[in-house]
Amino acid sequence: METVLEEQTSCFDDHALAPMISLELNVAMFKSQWQFCDRITEYLSEILGQGHSDPARYSNFLSVAANELIEIAFRSTDEPGRISFSLYRSATFNRLRIAFACEEAFGWQSTSARSSERQSLLGAGSDLVLKSDGTILLRNLATLFRAAIRIEKNGAQGIQIIADFPSAEDFQ
Repeated sequence: METVLEEQTSCFDDHALAPMISLELNVAMFKSQWQFCDRITEYLSEILGQGHSDPARYSNFLSVAANELIEIAFRSTDEPGRISFSLYRSATFNRLRIAFACEEAFGWQSTSARSSERQSLLGAGSDLVLKSDGTILLRNLATLFRAAIRIEKNGAQGIQIIADFPSAEDFQ
């Protein structure tokens, strides 16, 4: 199942998805209160639940993963600038994209030039060298939510966390 979702999202083309919402904040304001993580999660999760047969169930379940990703962004950026949260929808999955400046590109480095452009955390293999515990968390989230979760470079000093969640409501 993970392979099918990864194949569907392998091009990372947001243009193939319908935009739902985009929220952009000043990083200093975002970092000023830890509670912003919960508020942003609640807002985004309610939007993700729209259009499902049981919107509250879908929103509540995905809010756990969204909150973890937003908290990772909170802990990972101290750079001045903006942080953006965007939601997209297709017939088979919903995408959450979090983009922000990060001096050390989320504390990870790739050992090969090819994989430095894009790195999937599912089956990343030995090309990925991580400096933080985020990998285990992201792999567990990806498995639990049957999601494709990636971290990509976004320009010279930025990264983006991209999570594609299946639209199906048959969570385990």
